[in-house]
Amino acid sequence: MIKTIAAITAIALAAPAMGAIDHHKEMAPSQNIVEIAAGNHDFETLVTAVQAAGLADALSGDGPFTVFAPTDAAFGALPSGTVESLVQPANKGTLTNILTYHVVAGDYSASDIVSALQANGGTASFPTLLENASITAALYDGKVYLSDYKGNAIGVIATDVAATNGVIHVLDGVLMP
Repeated sequence: MIKTIAAITAIALAAPAMGAIDHHKEMAPSQNIVEIAAGNHDFETLVTAVQAAGLADALSGDGPFTVFAPTDAAFGALPSGTVESLVQPANKGTLTNILTYHVVAGDYSASDIVSALQANGGTASFPTLLENASITAALYDGKVYLSDYKGNAIGVIATDVAATNGVIHVLDGVLMP
């Protein structure tokens, strides 16, 4: 168990390269969460969704926020037509619920999440900005996964993208409330 936790800690703290994002922790971030997402081609769908939901200003605010950000590939894995339907004005409430389900108040680094997992027997819940909803983090086969309300296990594929108002962790799927 100790070796597994040590391996998870090493994986969680090693921020894999993502597009043009600079992961050097020594440098103070100069962009907020929305600016970072908008500047990365892997988050085009997320940025479109955030704008359609009217959340860009809120996620550009002071925070701090921890955003679990699905990539374009993650959105692309949803059933055909889902994203196109969600960004329609008639579905703004549903889209807002999905997006706020990916945001936790506070600045939780990968090491903070791993520490919470260690302190709670391998799982930890984090309340999201979606009212009365939380996501659960767990360790499985040396990787951190988030479980959503529907029981989907979504992998964390990159961590600790520092922003002026929080941090981004990148997901390989979309969490569903």
